[in-house]
Amino acid sequence: MKHASHTRGVTFIETLIWISVFTIAMLAIVTTIMSFYRTNRYTLEQADAVTSAQRALEETVKTIREGAYSSQGAFPIVSIAANDFVFYADVDEDALIERVHYYISGTNLMRGILNPSGNPPDYTGSETTAVIAEYVRNTEQGLSTFRYYDEIGSEITNYTNWTAVRFVSVNLAVNVNPATLPNQLTLHSSAAIRNLIGH
Repeated sequence: MKHASHTRGVTFIETLIWISVFTIAMLAIVTTIMSFYRTNRYTLEQADAVTSAQRALEETVKTIREGAYSSQGAFPIVSIAANDFVFYADVDEDALIERVHYYISGTNLMRGILNPSGNPPDYTGSETTAVIAEYVRNTEQGLSTFRYYDEIGSEITNYTNWTAVRFVSVNLAVNVNPATLPNQLTLHSSAAIRNLIGH
């Protein structure tokens, strides 16, 4: 007498259980990943905004430090205000000095560059502007972007006294979404205008 060997296959119920377990595991993994990104999205965006603002701050301070007399021989500073600073500096390392304009527009730190043209050089025409930092909340927070100091370190609050400026501090309050924690991060740096030291 022969014994028939029956190989047992996977039953329909076992297949359903396996598919159910696999589906639940995949849903748990996907939900965890989505929760991580939803929870940390703000943190990642804030870190990116702070990094961008830090680069902009370093560039701004470096340019302020390089402030120079214009290609016409005009004083290095054109005008000062809490959120607006216009001065001359060589930003592209050519023979001519450019007029540089840093200012806040909404929540952006902007930089405008005006190249001189003609002979003798003249600063007419419109400046080329670029956003150099986003999510800057200085205006909303009532924080001055620029603070100016004279040669003995006294703060200049009368903005018509721009010829006395020798030292400038720059502050940027960065926050992607003010309604979400963590709170804003305020970056600070400063520079002495080298060509005005001792004058």
